[in-house]
Order: sequence, then C-alpha cells, then structure tokens
Amino acid sequence: MNLTLSITILICLAAGAGLWTLAEYLLHRFAMHHLHGRGIMSREHLEHHVTSQWHFDVNHILSWTGMLLVGFGGFAPVTAWAVSWTAGLALAVGWAIGYFHYEARHALAHLRNPSTPYTRWVARHHFHHHFGHPMANHGVSVAWWDRVFGTYERPTRVRVPRRLVLPWMLDEHGELKAEHADDYVLVGSADPTERTRHLDRARAFSSVAPVD
Repeated sequence: MNLTLSITILICLAAGAGLWTLAEYLLHRFAMHHLHGRGIMSREHLEHHVTSQWHFDVNHILSWTGMLLVGFGGFAPVTAWAVSWTAGLALAVGWAIGYFHYEARHALAHLRNPSTPYTRWVARHHFHHHFGHPMANHGVSVAWWDRVFGTYERPTRVRVPRRLVLPWMLDEHGELKAEHADDYVLVGSADPTERTRHLDRARAFSSVAPVD
C-alpha cells in the first residue's frame, strides 16, 4: 500500500467519523427533540427521556440498519464516483465507527459507572441534557457541534430526580455514591406517582425535562 493511498484512507476514515458526529448532533436536536414526539424517532427518544433507562430492542436494529445503509449505500458510492471506491468504503467505515461509538457511549452512560475522565464527562454532559436541559448538549460522544451551534452548557452538579436515577449512581443504601457527589445531586421522591409519571411525560414531550 503506497503512502498516498494510506493517507487517503486515514483522511476518509476520519472524515466519515467526523461526519457522523455532525449527524449525531442534528438528529438528536431536530429529529428527536424539535419534533416533540411527531414521528417514530422523536416519539421513541422522548419516551426514553421519561424513564431515563436504556434497554436493547428492535428499534436499535432498525437504527443500525438505517445508518449502515446511509454509509455504505449513500456516502460510499457518491465518494467512489467522485474519488475512488477505496475512499468511498473508508468514508463509510469511518461513519460506521463513529455511529457505533456513539451507540456504545450512550448505552454505557446509562448502564455503567463511569471509570475514566472521558466516560465521566460523557455521563455528566448527557445527564445535564436528560434532567432539566433537553435543548442543550445534543452531542453525546463529543461536544464540538454544541459549541459551534451555541447549545453547549457546562454542567456543575446535575440535579437527578430520585424516581429517574440511574442504578449505577446509588450505593447499597439507595443513596448517591460519594464518588459522584461532585457531579450529581438527588432531588425529589424516589416513589413515582401517577401524577409525576404524567408530568414526566408531558415535560419530555414539550422538551422541558423533569428536574425534581
């Protein structure tokens, strides 16, 4: 493999991954939140805000399929026509890497205790968005585009409703782990009522998330 080809592949891989981060931002901001529940993508995402939990279901397979089709069925042939098939495939692979990195980061933020500075940042950045600031911090894996488009907010301590708290945040007594005291504070009651469930859903679908 000659040097020019290697550089082309690396550039296209990076471009594909970077292109995904822009799509991540735009889809999250406009297709998921600005539509206020109109359409399956927005509706499913806002229901996710209502519970704050993450679980695998058939919608993930549909999303994976759709995103791979965009990369390999859209970007790859267009780039192949303009440059070469090698560049097109590298761009599509970069797009796929960016997308699955986002999927992993989002899932793990909800499911696991952060163990590195980056995963701690992802969790705090994302849960600031989840709990009280749904029109800020639309990037999950990176904050570049939030900064570019003026939607970035740097959280201090995120106010997490007890009824929506993530299990990894809690100790054996059901209280916030001491290691998370600088990043989060629990508010409200741990026991949801029919009224709070209704309010959580109404707030999510109006893009004003519950904060207590």
